[in-house]
Amino acid sequence: MADARPRYHVGMSGWVYAPWRGVFYPKGLKHDEELAYAAAHVNSIEINGSFYSLQRPSSWQRWRDTVPDAFVFSVKGPRFITHMRRLEGVEEPLANFFASGLLALGAKLGVVLWQLPASIDFDVDVVRSFLEVLPKTTTEAATLARRRSERMHGREWLDTDAERPLRHAIEPRSHTFDDDRFAQLLTEHGVAAVLGDSAGKWPVLEWVTTDFAYARLHGDTELYASGYDAEGIAKWEEWTRSHLDHGREVYVYFDNDMKVRAPFDAMTLLDRLRAD
Repeated sequence: MADARPRYHVGMSGWVYAPWRGVFYPKGLKHDEELAYAAAHVNSIEINGSFYSLQRPSSWQRWRDTVPDAFVFSVKGPRFITHMRRLEGVEEPLANFFASGLLALGAKLGVVLWQLPASIDFDVDVVRSFLEVLPKTTTEAATLARRRSERMHGREWLDTDAERPLRHAIEPRSHTFDDDRFAQLLTEHGVAAVLGDSAGKWPVLEWVTTDFAYARLHGDTELYASGYDAEGIAKWEEWTRSHLDHGREVYVYFDNDMKVRAPFDAMTLLDRLRAD
């Protein structure tokens, strides 16, 4: 049976935003119906609540069961690992993260995103050590999850329904990462460098380091706020199609949520990609 999942995944970074209510979400829509509504209009979403705190298995299961079969979630890794531990000494926090329930997404699990703070400069040894401990398959992730800390007992998910590749992408925000050694490390470990559009604030790493491409669009002229006009959307359509033509799967997430541009820009890009 052919895989019904498309090779491009386009959506928003998150879906729970009060300003979207009455603009993107219809007035009166219940808050617990927002994910289903969003998933009817895009084919992927970045889960960002996992960045702030560990979620419970029941939440991951509910999200999985709310969206269509071909829908894909990417998952933002915890800031405890990226911003507080700063990528060092992270085996137990990683185990806790993978034990928290994201493996319950099954085939709907896309990429795990690691967003780094601008205060972390590139360090070859730190980055290499971090990449080496990242699980590369769901089976490896389940094995790592079993080493979770005691506080996770009773609120963990330790199984995978099948062995699948587990993809990772890193979004650095220090220009020191614009370094060929970083690109080489990512290539060696099959990890994607996120191409971030951030109104010139953060590095633009347009590298091919693995078999998929990942872009986060934070706003081309005003961070988190500006929308993409027809020319801007056309640029990202061309970028997506170029990667598809080279056999890569593509993930594109709009993070310009402040003025309720993200869902509409994502829908516009999807419409263009579907108009073959």
